[in-house]
Amino acid sequence: MLKLFVRTAIATAVVIGAGAVTPVLAQQQSLTIFAAASMKNALDDVNAAFTKRTNIKTVASYAATSALMRQIEQGAPADIFASADLEWMDHGLKNKLINPSSRVNLLGNRLVLIAPKDSKIGTVALAPGFDLAQLVGNSRIVTGEAKSVPVGRYAVAALQKLGIWSSVEKQMAMVENVRVALTLVARGEAILGIVYETDAKVEPGVKIIAHFPADSHPAIVYPVAATFGAKSDASRYLDFLQSISAKAVFENYGFSFLIKPTS
Repeated sequence: MLKLFVRTAIATAVVIGAGAVTPVLAQQQSLTIFAAASMKNALDDVNAAFTKRTNIKTVASYAATSALMRQIEQGAPADIFASADLEWMDHGLKNKLINPSSRVNLLGNRLVLIAPKDSKIGTVALAPGFDLAQLVGNSRIVTGEAKSVPVGRYAVAALQKLGIWSSVEKQMAMVENVRVALTLVARGEAILGIVYETDAKVEPGVKIIAHFPADSHPAIVYPVAATFGAKSDASRYLDFLQSISAKAVFENYGFSFLIKPTS
């Protein structure tokens, strides 16, 4: 069963990353945005609004934050890095890949437990000692890879804080990014999933059955920054991300806006 999860996850990941390959000419004429997979729907709309206002094109590549940072480390020509956690942004700063003066902790999110839309499982209250193992039975709970993917790290931290981790550890299926986890639940290939609230809201095939307590895991923060060597228009893009227009889009998708809009 777990092999099926892995094969499906890899296939889905290929679809997510399919738009990332662009001709060299397009890269020269556009800003290249490397962003966490969970930002896709909202950021696509933000990017469209930015291009309409400035006539500056953007090319966005979405994947797990860890995978994107590794690509940047290997020389991928990204202008902007948008992370789903603070750790990978800090990693980029430490390795002198990110321009520290451009960094902004822009967005917040919430961690949720989801089930397929037609699941008979109803709303539950996650609290210390909750019997999640009984709820999942012999099936799987899918989330991001805990060693590298932010959502997976948040999920493990929350389950540990609630005293649930040891009872469900063997039933966890870890995949390479949050959108793969979302897709597996929507298809009914996993009975439960742990994703961000914003992901659940854009996928009609799932329903939220619980919110994890905010104090059960580190705060979910999305920092954004320009890379060293970014095109000059990167500063205009970062300014737009902090604007009232961008705030409205992000909040419409369920993100919290962590800063005061600049314009």
